[in-house]
Amino acid sequence: MLLVFILAAALWGIGYMAGVSRNARYLSVGVLLAGVLVIQLTLPDGHPLREATGGSAALWLILGGVAVLVLIYGKVLKALRNRAAPRQPEVSVMQPDKFSETELERYARHIVLRELGGPGQKKMKQARVLVIGAGGLGAPALQYLAAAGVGTIGVIDDDVVENANLQRQVIHRDADIGMPKVFSAQQAMQAQNPNVTVLPYHRRLTDEIAADLFADFDLILDGTDNFDTRYLANRTAVAQGKPLISGALSQWEGQLSVFDPASETPCYQCIFPEAPAPGLAPSCAEAGVIGPLPGVVGSMMAVETIKVITEAGQALRGEMLIYDALYGESRKITLARRSDCPICGALDA
Repeated sequence: MLLVFILAAALWGIGYMAGVSRNARYLSVGVLLAGVLVIQLTLPDGHPLREATGGSAALWLILGGVAVLVLIYGKVLKALRNRAAPRQPEVSVMQPDKFSETELERYARHIVLRELGGPGQKKMKQARVLVIGAGGLGAPALQYLAAAGVGTIGVIDDDVVENANLQRQVIHRDADIGMPKVFSAQQAMQAQNPNVTVLPYHRRLTDEIAADLFADFDLILDGTDNFDTRYLANRTAVAQGKPLISGALSQWEGQLSVFDPASETPCYQCIFPEAPAPGLAPSCAEAGVIGPLPGVVGSMMAVETIKVITEAGQALRGEMLIYDALYGESRKITLARRSDCPICGALDA
């Protein structure tokens, strides 16, 4: 019997050293044991070869049965573990200019649009857009940019979700109260479209980081509610020659424009040379705002973003769209560039 164990160990060791697979080694040992059983069952009692291999078939049958039970137990245990373990989602690594079948189906309504088509959708997949603010204007803009398939979306905001936000900032949920807005928005966007990359920056936009941050993106959306940040975003975008899509809200009225001095149109500071005196431009918290209004204007900002990326139609460069929700009216006004603008005036030289 000892001889059989030595031969089995030798077969296993030689197979291991030769790089033979585990299954093949199990097979070789199984063939050896099968040969031993044949010897025990066919040769007469007292035969030297039978005595050298244990002298009894019953013992080998018991050992073989135990081995089979152990193997079956291992297989069943492994199958149960695989079922209990959480399945990792299959992530298909796609090239920036290639679409999966899922993406083609998802963006089919874009692709059939004459003004967009496949080339336009590809431009969106390759685009990098930064949204400043994940609040009233940022919420719908982020949702629709993600749904539309903009490949990389950055969002910067230092605020956290509050109960008072939920009347209009529909990207956030009640369960998100207390969570940084950028992470709440990221979760919602990636749940809606896992094919886009969301880059959250939980901090305030400052002079120290603005230039480096803007350099990583193709165009900027400004959905903030204070003039300091708007002026900072404007001068940084102008310095880098990047379009700035800006929106604003108050009570029942919203406005938006595309500021792009590189296209010989005015910048934000051409239109608003200086911040209004305290009290003349109250915030939404002070003056109030109707809940769906940010959704209307923020969605318009997403539309303008897609138009700028794909060069479809005519973006609101040199124009401002003003929407009055109380009376259901909208109008456009023409904006003029100022040669004495401290931000973009030097571009005329």
